[in-house]
Amino acid sequence: MRPARQDFSKSPESLVVDLAITGDRGAFEELVRRRQSWIRNLMRRCCGDAVLADDLAQQVFLQAWRNISRLQKPGSFGAWLKRLAISVWLQHSRKNDALRDADEYEGADLSQLSDTGMAMDLDRALSTLTGPVRLCVVLSYHERMTHAEICEMTGLPLGTVKSHIRRGTERLQQILSAYRPKQPEDPQ
Repeated sequence: MRPARQDFSKSPESLVVDLAITGDRGAFEELVRRRQSWIRNLMRRCCGDAVLADDLAQQVFLQAWRNISRLQKPGSFGAWLKRLAISVWLQHSRKNDALRDADEYEGADLSQLSDTGMAMDLDRALSTLTGPVRLCVVLSYHERMTHAEICEMTGLPLGTVKSHIRRGTERLQQILSAYRPKQPEDPQ
């Protein structure tokens, strides 16, 4: 008879991480349950493709399972997992992005925004940015990382990170200009 699985849903994350480090599969499954939406959303923002995001998130958790025994500080699990996710994304984009050094995609029709909501429009707008620019913008605004943290995670120089964020933000503002509040016309 198989022993009942332990319920970790109410346990503090640091305890669950400690158990996962020792090889407890149930504890690791709980970590996946807790963090999968966040990782999938991060990957979706990076790649703009829900199916690919699911595949990449699966790779992140597979690498996490293989390497969790090396995690020295259970309290840093979130940052460690984010670092793994960014590494998986960078590996994928380097391997599969034939246009990685090209400028932003200029073929997008900026006047045709979807009426299905700003979130979908934002995803669509993000997809017009090149991989490195999109990654820096997502890490800055979605993950609320500092420029220094982005440099550390991506290996990009500070000036490059800043210019990617500036150019990406300007591009997104241009694409999403329909969402800006209308300013009253200046009487002349």
